[in-house]
Amino acid sequence: MSAESITLSSPVAATRDVLRVSEVKIHSTRLDCVDLLRGIVMVLMALDHTRDFFTYLQFAPEDLARTSGPLFFTRFITHFCAPTFFLLAGTGAYLSLSRGKSVAQVSKFFATRGLWLIFLNLTIVAVAWTFVLPFYFGGVLWALGWSMVAMAALVWLPLPAIAALGAATILGHNLLDGITPHSFDNFTLARLWVVLHGHRLIPIGSQDEFFVLFSLIPWVGVMAVGYALGALLRRADWRKLVFATGVTITASFVLLRFFHLYGHAAWPGPWKVQATPLLTFIAFFDTLKYPPSLHFLLMTLGPALMALPWLDRVNAERGLGRVLKVFGRVPLFYYVLHLYLIHILAILAAKATHQPSHWLIGGPLMLMPQAHYGHGLPFIYAMWATVVVLLYLPCKWFMDYKQRHDDWWLRYL
Repeated sequence: MSAESITLSSPVAATRDVLRVSEVKIHSTRLDCVDLLRGIVMVLMALDHTRDFFTYLQFAPEDLARTSGPLFFTRFITHFCAPTFFLLAGTGAYLSLSRGKSVAQVSKFFATRGLWLIFLNLTIVAVAWTFVLPFYFGGVLWALGWSMVAMAALVWLPLPAIAALGAATILGHNLLDGITPHSFDNFTLARLWVVLHGHRLIPIGSQDEFFVLFSLIPWVGVMAVGYALGALLRRADWRKLVFATGVTITASFVLLRFFHLYGHAAWPGPWKVQATPLLTFIAFFDTLKYPPSLHFLLMTLGPALMALPWLDRVNAERGLGRVLKVFGRVPLFYYVLHLYLIHILAILAAKATHQPSHWLIGGPLMLMPQAHYGHGLPFIYAMWATVVVLLYLPCKWFMDYKQRHDDWWLRYL
């Protein structure tokens, strides 16, 4: 009797084959929606960095005394980038287990990729921001790298323990706000605390300083929760569960924020009624990113989770879905390339419009725009669109190259 006749004559075997095919289809689509969400936040991230390099404003968009609706929205929409990226970094690592990797392999990848990201942050990315080396700062790749190093140890724990530890870190880290560097008599411990839960310049050596932009404690928790999310995405009913979780997290933000409950930072503090309804609305959503308050994380992670089931319905093989998928498949390549591209375009635009460009060497991360430099939001949005268009073909080429080759080093780019 042939193998085909055995399969056809066995209802149990036939059912098992159908379920196996369905599982593969769900898994493939699920990966697409993760890539699409990652692609969206990469595109939005370029908007934030384009604004950094091209703006003429001498104040932060969150400054209620001087901001406007369009300016705050331009900043607010990019708040979703870092939390979503940390979350999906953990999710992607867990999903790699379903592709045949062992826990030991995932742990090794976390450790080696984490150290690689830290190195990139201190070298290639530092130069992209400033065109100066050395430039010591702890940016998003710094925090991602150390979070991955921490996850290299955490993945050996049972999955419920990883989820609980991540959730406890997110929910409880604001309890540490009362601890400041001045709480430590030891200077080394004070500097370490800034790295873990602060946002400022700290001295290193006799003359240099290290700028802590992204602290570590809450972001490790976000990545750990993302790792647990990967297990949830393997369930047949994941769409309902993930959407319900996102709604719950978002509702929690609204309740905590509205009633001035736990989770806001000392600055900007609880929201207050402002002179106009628009400013009151802005004040409600003006939460602290550096280091991220609980309100900030709930405000961004909830909608990100709600978006995943919706993106699961998007065709990732054509139109805008194809573009976002390309960016989502090569996030590190995109990240490094977009910083250099934006910085170079800023210099070229300054020269073309007879504006001062010398200050862009050594800035703008540490400096406000110089006098007689910069552009308004229409120009910034136009340059953002230009950057995204210019990035597509290089990113598509690199995505296709990675798909055609299986070299180990490609997993680190």
